[in-house]
Amino acid sequence: MTTEVKLSSRERLLEAAATLTYRDGVNIGVEALCKAAGVSKRSMYQLFASKDELLAASLKERASAYVATLLPAADDGRSPRERILHVFEQVESQAGAPEFRGCRYLAVQIELKDQSHPASQVARQVKENLTTFFRTEAEQGGADDPGLLARQLSMVFDGASARAGIGADSLTGLITPTVTTLLDAAGVH
Repeated sequence: MTTEVKLSSRERLLEAAATLTYRDGVNIGVEALCKAAGVSKRSMYQLFASKDELLAASLKERASAYVATLLPAADDGRSPRERILHVFEQVESQAGAPEFRGCRYLAVQIELKDQSHPASQVARQVKENLTTFFRTEAEQGGADDPGLLARQLSMVFDGASARAGIGADSLTGLITPTVTTLLDAAGVH
């Protein structure tokens, strides 16, 4: 006997927003979102004040899962260098999937352009948290300039994710040597 869990209208809208915006971009229409979720527009607007609020909620809800797949576990016994490399190994692994479209948080910021948009604010926070992770690890690894290294690593992350997401490049054999060069130059052990 299998028990099927029925998602609420809110959960179906959040899932539809995550799936459709990642695949098709943030300009997906309300009708398409509602149709994919099997929810009426009226119901959507009872649950969310606007499509913008729905997009922001969808991004926020997926942030912890995104971080969990990307970052190593806290106090996992690895060196800061290994922990930083882990992030890039995850991106390389994810980029091999046919449905990979790059970092959803970067894509939202690029597509929206408006930094005051609720979804852009959520995306910016997620990206800032990744840079903070890099800075913390760089400090613990003895980097000469942890802030600069963190910014460089974020730039490599975003560039690699974007290039792989549009099919312009494969990350295999490219991203690890690039990050290793940065870590070596910064004195991270």
